Amino acid sequence: MTRIFDEWGRNIPVTVIEAGPCYITQVKTDENDGYKAVQVGFDEVREKVMTKPELGHLKTAGKVLRTLKEFRLEEVESVKVGDEIHVDIFKKGDIISVTGTSKGKGFQGTMKRHNFSGGPASHGQKDRLRAPGSIGASSSPSRVWKGMKMSGHMGNETITIGNIEIVEIRSDKNILLVKGSVPGSRNGILKLVKARG
Repeated sequence: MTRIFDEWGRNIPVTVIEAGPCYITQVKTDENDGYKAVQVGFDEVREKVMTKPELGHLKTAGKVLRTLKEFRLEEVESVKVGDEIHVDIFKKGDIISVTGTSKGKGFQGTMKRHNFSGGPASHGQKDRLRAPGSIGASSSPSRVWKGMKMSGHMGNETITIGNIEIVEIRSDKNILLVKGSVPGSRNGILKLVKARG
């Protein structure tokens, strides 16, 4: 993340996203696949890091790409395998949805994971300050209900954030500046979709 200043001198926090070049690696049609979609690839790599089946699939696109994502599209007749997609498909002021994988935080306790308040720090409490409290019902059903908010693995989930505004486009470097933060760590892979409307 960084920040820019608009024409009125207001400070706008932005995230810098490299959004291309992307390449169409497969076109799916009703006849062949039962639905219409395009598969888009990003992040060119050496052939050495790919498997032979992956290389065979990407041969028609003419590029060796690490990340593939699929987008539903009604008009697939106008696109073909190997077409290049640049950041110019967006424009300043567009509202987009950003999907990414959140930062993994490992095994966490209930207070951090579920925002519990913890026990009172008085009345004879000693080592129960960050404990979850009672988790079971009575003698019936004599077990812990599934889905109880307890300690466990936190983060590393797919998250979508909507209503993100594109503040600036730098076409020469295929870079988007979007307002606010996006899910995931630095150098993470994101999926950008224009908002409907």
